[in-house]
Amino acid sequence: MTATVFEHFYQAADQRPPWDLDGPTPFVVDLESHGQFQGRILDAGCGTGENALYLAAHGHAVVGMDAAPTAIARARAKARERGLQAVTFVEADACEIPGYEAAFETVLDCGFFHVLSPADQARYVSALQRATRPAATLHLLGFSDRNPPRAEQRPVGCSTHGVSESELRGAFGEDWQLESLTHEQTVLQMPGQADRAAHFLRARLRRVR
Repeated sequence: MTATVFEHFYQAADQRPPWDLDGPTPFVVDLESHGQFQGRILDAGCGTGENALYLAAHGHAVVGMDAAPTAIARARAKARERGLQAVTFVEADACEIPGYEAAFETVLDCGFFHVLSPADQARYVSALQRATRPAATLHLLGFSDRNPPRAEQRPVGCSTHGVSESELRGAFGEDWQLESLTHEQTVLQMPGQADRAAHFLRARLRRVR
């Protein structure tokens, strides 16, 4: 995965990225309301920061990381406008998580894993192992393999796909335990596009080594 691909989406003047929302995702709101975020949080692939900002506004210490400069600049501007000091936005490859070791008790992955190629998944899992603390929790939301195969052409370097249980287990291996996995169907409402139904996968993984 290259930062250039997603930077292009954020710089496009004709269409806003469909994942770039004006508030947190319901997934994050639901998790926070049930006390599922503990300790310092990493928001991997944070985009323009709405999920990280929501968590910071609810008293959590958060690091949002994304490789797209425009996304991080917008996230930092939002943090300043809202007076939120408990959140830090870092422009960096979230598959590497540079500069952090044993730093996080919770990781939020909201639409990041499902854009990664197998090689990038391996880098990501290795980085998580270094950057998290023992017994850390990973909350993951991504497209499910229950969606029909994508017909449209994907940009080079973008591996957006439906994730299966076997793919998750294979990528995270024996170092992470898959504690829960559910599928849900919702309607995607994207600017300039017709609404369409989509299947999502929600997973919770626990670091066991």
